[in-house]
Amino acid sequence: MVNKRELTEDGLEKNFATNTLGVYVLTTALIPVLEKEHDPRVVTVSSGGMLVQKLSTDDLQSERTAFDGTMVYAQNKRQQVVLTERWARAHPAIHFSCMHPGWVDTPGVRLSMPGFHARLGARLRSEAQGADTVLWLALAPTAAAQPSGRFFQDRKPVPTHLPLARTSSSPAEEEKLIEILEELAQRFK
Repeated sequence: MVNKRELTEDGLEKNFATNTLGVYVLTTALIPVLEKEHDPRVVTVSSGGMLVQKLSTDDLQSERTAFDGTMVYAQNKRQQVVLTERWARAHPAIHFSCMHPGWVDTPGVRLSMPGFHARLGARLRSEAQGADTVLWLALAPTAAAQPSGRFFQDRKPVPTHLPLARTSSSPAEEEKLIEILEELAQRFK
């Protein structure tokens, strides 16, 4: 999570380039190979922070709105969840999942959210605890038995929307995200 708007050498906002476009380019490039493999899986590390965001495609690179790194990160994580759900429907031979590792005591959390880190302190998870579910999703037969496209925390599927939060998106909004990503991805293929 970058807390001020910065651009990559390609002129893309860094959070979006890393968390959304990078995931899109890598995953779509791997799909043809994964479809030929036994027990193929794609696990995306998202965040519970996405629960506060509704998918928005109006300003994916924060060019026209005030930049808030935490909210941009949460929006990117919502985008990852939407992509995971769509890929799961489009590619049933591959098991797609995304997950929230919990709030983990990492250098990234210390640097990007120092106030949050100071308040939670000892209640933050260890890196090993944060990695548990992602490893389980990648390797365990019981994880592959779960329906594809789900969002997990602590090895359990959890909702991707809070009650009454109105964070669900329409198929048209999701399709617009895919169209924009596909257009931007062309220069990296």
